Amino acid sequence: MASDWNFQTWGAGSAGGGSEVCEHFQLDLSCLVDGEIDEPAAARALVHLEECGSCRAFFEDTRRCVRLHRDVSDPSRLLAHISSLTGSALYAQASSFELVHKLATIFYQLGKAYVLAGTRPDWLRTHVFEPAVEVDPVQLDGQRFIDGVVSDGSADSIGDIDWGHARSMLNGRLKEIASPLDKGRRLLDEAVAADPSHEEARLYLAYLHAQEGKRLQAAREFGLVFESAMAESNRGHAAVQLGQLYVAEGDHRRALTYFRWVSMAGLEGRDERFYFVLFNIGVMYAQMRDPRRSVDYFRTLLDRHPHRRDAVLQLFTAAKGLHQAINEQPGFGERLVAACPELFDTDRAA
Repeated sequence: MASDWNFQTWGAGSAGGGSEVCEHFQLDLSCLVDGEIDEPAAARALVHLEECGSCRAFFEDTRRCVRLHRDVSDPSRLLAHISSLTGSALYAQASSFELVHKLATIFYQLGKAYVLAGTRPDWLRTHVFEPAVEVDPVQLDGQRFIDGVVSDGSADSIGDIDWGHARSMLNGRLKEIASPLDKGRRLLDEAVAADPSHEEARLYLAYLHAQEGKRLQAAREFGLVFESAMAESNRGHAAVQLGQLYVAEGDHRRALTYFRWVSMAGLEGRDERFYFVLFNIGVMYAQMRDPRRSVDYFRTLLDRHPHRRDAVLQLFTAAKGLHQAINEQPGFGERLVAACPELFDTDRAA
């Protein structure tokens, strides 16, 4: 499903300078960066952050300063690490990283293809940002890659990888596994074992856990990616999936927190494939009995992504829980029809 959410104005300062209200919120934002703020104050500060450009800039500057301070808080270790990665050592380590990451990526690509084929094949067409690879060509390329690493002696310098085992996984052992889901799980496990920092492999392992009803395990994996991923899009995917887990539990407020992160971080604006989080936020506000914010977010979605109108209409038509929430709240439907008539275009929905 998807969701959307709305902004509330908290008295942002004018373009000419921050108001006393902004000064108050900037103090709260500083505490938010340090993790020293209670939940109600944090929620108010985040809402204000969406409205006020000067406070967003202040918040980003504060976060950059904190990260820089943490990175250089131990100069001796930093210098020692830099010194160890100079000249030939740097090249050798970089080459090893690249080979290991490529092996992990081969396992990940194959694992993802099997997982999607075994769970929801329609995602290949509708929900997956990057389509799954064709298994046979990638498997053959993987075998050739491993053979090349072994034959040129590169494998000797990478002691933590059993290249013979990796080769057998792409040959006989994989054929012995009957279930596509079991194949996918095994390949994703191999990817993470080779490269524990492989974010995409961890995301799909967590997705597989969620499909199997292992919600706590899925939440831990998604949470790890959300907290540590270097790629912002992977953090976005993890946030969306964490939100969906909370939706399944009926905790709309916590789900909203993760959906809002995607929007507030600017990811939805920079990568329009995340457009659906605005719909998700709108649904969450509807479930939380806040029709004004819900309607505002649906309107924002339609205005910001007009070429996604047909997809939004399909989401709206299929959202039975949203329709129930609308019917249960007097005046909600009339307000939504007046603000977002596009959602009721039955000809386009057909």
